Amino acid sequence: QVQLVESGGGLVEAGGSLRLSCAASGRTFSTYAMGWFRQAPGKEREFVAAISWAGSLTITNYADSVKDRFTISRDNAKNTVYLQMNSLKPEDTAVYYCAARAGFGVTVVANSYDPWGQGTQVSVSS
Repeated sequence: QVQLVESGGGLVEAGGSLRLSCAASGRTFSTYAMGWFRQAPGKEREFVAAISWAGSLTITNYADSVKDRFTISRDNAKNTVYLQMNSLKPEDTAVYYCAARAGFGVTVVANSYDPWGQGTQVSVSS
């Protein structure tokens, strides 16, 4: 079973950048698709981005709200997935979670992912 630990959250001004990291334990990390989700106070958890790969093929998926601002990537040698967040907006403020799902798909459905990390807070001031 993969275990996930997020880091890299913090407080940043609007227009700034942060890079989140999600370190995974377990030998089978490369066989998992990885996703980032976020949950703002009083709102439901929402999909942010996901990445999967098979051999030389890598696929990604992004929520429309973060497309062209956020970039998801992974380093299988380090068992780590990253979320580079640029041009941050106050509405990006949330707890960000990484999650894993066995297989290749980069679905936006949160219930398809298990396990989950504990989350890291991202706060963007206006």
